[in-house]
Amino acid sequence: MKRIALATGLAFLAASAVFVTLVLPAEFGVDPTGVGRALNLTGLAGEQVVNARRTETPLVMDERSLPLEPFESVELKYDLAAGDGLVYAWTAEAEVFFDLHAEPADAPPGVAESFLQGRRRADAGTYTAAFDGRHGWFWENRGATALTVRLRVAGFATGATRYHDGRAERLPWP
Repeated sequence: MKRIALATGLAFLAASAVFVTLVLPAEFGVDPTGVGRALNLTGLAGEQVVNARRTETPLVMDERSLPLEPFESVELKYDLAAGDGLVYAWTAEAEVFFDLHAEPADAPPGVAESFLQGRRRADAGTYTAAFDGRHGWFWENRGATALTVRLRVAGFATGATRYHDGRAERLPWP
């Protein structure tokens, strides 16, 4: 019985030593003894990616129809805090020019950062705000017939603004 207890104790000590000196540095980037750095194991852990973020902002769903006459444009932007985001899908009855962009909350008027531009009939994806501000889309109908852009979003916005004909209009919010 003594030999089994001794063997179990030695096995536990050996496993603990391997865990602390090799596994922690290689898998978790934690190197309490410095052995992992000496054996160049700390780089194996790679960058730790955070795939979850909590927010106090309630989840909202918003759906808008935006009619556009020929050569007319409209913008729709959502108020987002840094790190909050939207899942979105929009469609148009014909190809439109679009620009997904954002204005930082503390930026002077006219300053915006563009993230995605093109000419399409539809787009869908996710968007995460890099900074506090207004984030959204500009659409322009460059065709000769009227059309409607339909946008659906779900996310953590706190308000929405429509920009059209040189005016900004705060929209009713859930």
